[in-house]
Amino acid sequence: MTAPGESIDWEKLAQAALAVQARAHAPYSGYPVGAALLAASGRVFAGCNVENASYGLSICAERSAIVQMVAAGEDRPIALSVVTPGPIIGTPCGTCRQTLAEFAEDLPIELRVADGAAPPRMTSLSALLPDAFRAVALKR
Repeated sequence: MTAPGESIDWEKLAQAALAVQARAHAPYSGYPVGAALLAASGRVFAGCNVENASYGLSICAERSAIVQMVAAGEDRPIALSVVTPGPIIGTPCGTCRQTLAEFAEDLPIELRVADGAAPPRMTSLSALLPDAFRAVALKR
């Protein structure tokens, strides 16, 4: 989670996720998703889902944002905003949850629908993935 005193501009983060959602490549599911990660440095990294005819090769918006963050030399996300189509709020898939857990013990997450049909919902990585597999389990 964010450290005491750290404030998050959730509206700015959601707008970054909404902007990139418009560029999603989702011809198969018709379910465009945008995600924006706030790094400890204050930089925002946005990603969208990119589907592939070979479904297993698709990448989710959350992992796309993580890739952007890592490629920029960052490794510490402090907040995530995810925007999905309505009418109900969607949550990150299990693969994205586990990938986020690689970079954060916990993380505040705001979930929104693009059309505003539902109020934003706050959750956290630990609520979505309470028993994440961690690298410490690999230590011998």
